[in-house]
Amino acid sequence: MSSRLLIDVHNHVYLPRYASLLRSRSNAPRILSRLAVSGGTEERLLILDHEPSGGRPVGPQYWDRSEKLKFMDLHGIDISIVSSANPWLDFLSASSAVDMAKSLNEDLEEYCQTSPTVSLSLKRLYGFGLLPLVPSVSSNSLVQIVDQISSLPHLKGVIMGTRGIGKGLDDEALNPMWEAIERKGLVIFLHPHYGVGKEEWGEKENGHVLPLALGFPMETTIAVTRLILAGVLDRYPNLRLLLAHSGGALPQLSSRLASCIHHDPVVASRLKHDARYYLGKLWFDAVAYGSEELEFVGKVVSRATRYKSASAPTETDVPQSNKLLFGTDYPFFPPLEAQNEKWRSVLDNLEAINGVESWTQDEKDNVLYQNAIDLFGLNQSKA
Repeated sequence: MSSRLLIDVHNHVYLPRYASLLRSRSNAPRILSRLAVSGGTEERLLILDHEPSGGRPVGPQYWDRSEKLKFMDLHGIDISIVSSANPWLDFLSASSAVDMAKSLNEDLEEYCQTSPTVSLSLKRLYGFGLLPLVPSVSSNSLVQIVDQISSLPHLKGVIMGTRGIGKGLDDEALNPMWEAIERKGLVIFLHPHYGVGKEEWGEKENGHVLPLALGFPMETTIAVTRLILAGVLDRYPNLRLLLAHSGGALPQLSSRLASCIHHDPVVASRLKHDARYYLGKLWFDAVAYGSEELEFVGKVVSRATRYKSASAPTETDVPQSNKLLFGTDYPFFPPLEAQNEKWRSVLDNLEAINGVESWTQDEKDNVLYQNAIDLFGLNQSKA
């Protein structure tokens, strides 16, 4: 594809069927109505119990496709890979989660399939399907939903949290799921939900800052480290994992992780490669908000191929921008003032990409659109 595009791989939707489910609940996660400060009523999304401010205000931008397209037009975004937002389905019973996943995947396919086109071969919207990752769900059910997602032409992957079916992503009961996802060539978008224990944040009121800025990235860091330590990426080397929020602290801590593994007899011989090698097997969204942070992630991931063999490291690095993809985190972090102004969160991430001085324009274009085209096979999409 020769023309330049802007592709957003990290943005969310609460499909109407799912929003209705959340409205029907009396405890978190739920959507509740309450009196607004300005008068009348407002809806608020309560994802976890005891959230600051009683959750966050929600409105049409959370489920109305026309609002998403208006947002895309405002910011010059050509294509969005849409994912259902957290919380996912782990608060349901196994049978209810399976039924809801099937229905929401069909809903998301229609949401994308009936969207406008960018060209004769590309829609403006594609999606990540949902898996019924809840305790007691059977491996057969997970594999069946993987098969369903792969049969829906506008769904390019799956979104999942970090708890698997209750014990984490290093749970061996997930092996059939990993095998099925790898076989179908679906992209896994790994996104945090629970953060870390609220006792870490102390008693001072700090709003959402600590859970979102630190808790979410650390949840991802721990989950992916456990995945690596369990040998999942050795058993399924063709899995394609895209990590939210630029991989959390994993790039910063990867060499420390490698050193600890080397010196720990419990895990020293468990992996086929140096721990840093596995970062080169991952993809990272570019939701880092700063050029220096983004360049650092690119450098760490670039040098990962050197560590394929601990005894004979290579000297060949991949381009720094090859595993990074632009994202917005819509509909979160909207403007605080006028509704029609551009979102600072989006502008920050665009400026971060364009501000990396060591990258050529081609390398920046990788992050803005080309990596997404390659990862999701969008050249091969049919409108």
